[in-house]
Formats: sequence, C-alpha cells, structure tokens
Amino acid sequence: MSDFTSDFWHVYVGGITLISILACAFFLWASGKTRVMPAADNTTGHVWDGDLREMNNPLPRWWVYLFIITVVFALAYGALYPMFGKMGGALNWTSHDQWAAERARALAKVEPLYAKFQGMDPKDLAKDAQAMAVGERLYMNYCAQCHGSDARGSKGFPNLTDADWLGGDGSPAYIHQSIAQGRMGVMPPMAAAVGNAEDVRNLAHYVLSLSGSPHDSVRAAQGAAKWGACAACHGADGKGMHATGAPNLTDQVWLHGWGEEAIIRAINQGFNNVMPAQNALLTEPQIHVLTSYVWKLSNAN
Repeated sequence: MSDFTSDFWHVYVGGITLISILACAFFLWASGKTRVMPAADNTTGHVWDGDLREMNNPLPRWWVYLFIITVVFALAYGALYPMFGKMGGALNWTSHDQWAAERARALAKVEPLYAKFQGMDPKDLAKDAQAMAVGERLYMNYCAQCHGSDARGSKGFPNLTDADWLGGDGSPAYIHQSIAQGRMGVMPPMAAAVGNAEDVRNLAHYVLSLSGSPHDSVRAAQGAAKWGACAACHGADGKGMHATGAPNLTDQVWLHGWGEEAIIRAINQGFNNVMPAQNALLTEPQIHVLTSYVWKLSNAN
C-alpha cells in the first residue's frame, strides 16, 4: 500500500496533468502553423461517400479562442487549487477545510437549541418531544445504517430496543460512552482449546441447552466438560460478563445467528466486531441528545 502514497504518484499524476494541458496548447499551435497543399478546388483530397470532400479551411476563430481560454483556465485553476498531484495551490483550499467551515456554520445555527437540551438529565430529556425528534434525525443519519431504521439491528448488529446490553447496564452513561468512544467486541477462535470437531459440536449443543433451545441432550452432556474453555468470559453459568462484553448465552438473544452451525462457526472462527467512535462526527451536545433517544428505545415505558 505504501507504493500508492509515495512521492512517485504525486509526480506521476501532476506530471501527466500538466503535460496533457500543455500538449493541448501545442497541438493547437501546431495546427495553426501546418499548411496542407490544397487541390485546385481548395480541398485536401479526402473524399467520403463518393462526393463528400474535406475542405482545407482554417479552424473558426471562435473555436480557437475558446480552446485557448480553456487551456489558460486549466493552468490558472491548477495554480490556485490542488490539481497537480499533492500541490496545494496558491489558495490553500482543501475539501476538508470547506466541509469544516460549512459544518461550523451549521452547528452555530442549532447551538441555541442544543444549549437548551444540554443541562437536562438524559432520562428527562427522553420525555421532550422536540429533543426526541432531533435524536431521531441523528439516529437515522449516524446509526440506522448498522442498527436499522427500526433500531432492531440485524445479524452482527445489536438490537437497541431490547434490554440486552453486552458491555454494560444500558444506562445513559454507558450508552453515551459507547456512542462517543465506540466499542470493540472480540471473541477469539476457541476450537484449539476445545478439542476436535466432535468436541466442538458437543459444546455447541451444550450452549444451546443453556437457553433451552432445541438440542441433542447426549451431545450436550458430553459438551459440558468442555465448557471450561468458555467460562472465563461467559461465566460458569453462561450468563455472560459485562466487563468482557461476553453475551449471555442463557437467553434467546443471538447476535451472530442461532443454531448448531452458527455456534460451531463462532467457536471455530471467533468474531471481531467494531462500532466506530462517533465523537469525531458528533458534538458533545448531539451525543447527549442521541444518548437519550437510544436509551428511550429500550425504556419506552
């Protein structure tokens, strides 16, 4: 990947861009200097379709002037704005700076609104219809892509409308931290610690038995002896641990799929889930409102 960030590509892209513009100017100049010996009827001798002849007339002046203006504009644009490789241009314009300025103006317009919400307790804020309307817009813009427009999640993305929280108690403080700083959930592949393929299958049936799901009781009994490899994170009783983010295996909530094959895949391959931190996109007042909205999703009553 470093090959694509070296100075070679800066020179390559900038060089080709500049050469292309100068080549256009050169060919325009060359075409004005080149003279073709015309025939007696002022044609070039090229004939198409039997009687369509190419006349030896110069380019229209308006076309030549327009071409010159285009070349001059391209050179001027390249001098002012970033066009030649990584050269910034005389105006030092960047798309990021423009975005930041536009974002700052937009935030300044809504600052009075968020100031009203900032001093409110998240649970009280959840009762404010205006705040929840703002929170819904924030959710749809920044959260719905993963958790769904109804917040019920999908395979690999938690349901935010239930009371099942992997890394905490579902309090506003926990939700705020998760939104601002993100979360990372890792389950390492455990097959080597469990044993052979039959041991993994037996353990999968034991895991199914913990939640009362359909399972093979004989295999589950054999798999119980292998539970020790999982108890360090999921607990001796399989109810999980908030400290490690390990899910409760005794309920009917299956984040990564339900059934024997899904559990076997989890044991063999593990998981590596990441929720990106949103504090680079959202301001603290926005996170405060969004926290209340997400908290309300699982505390509607």
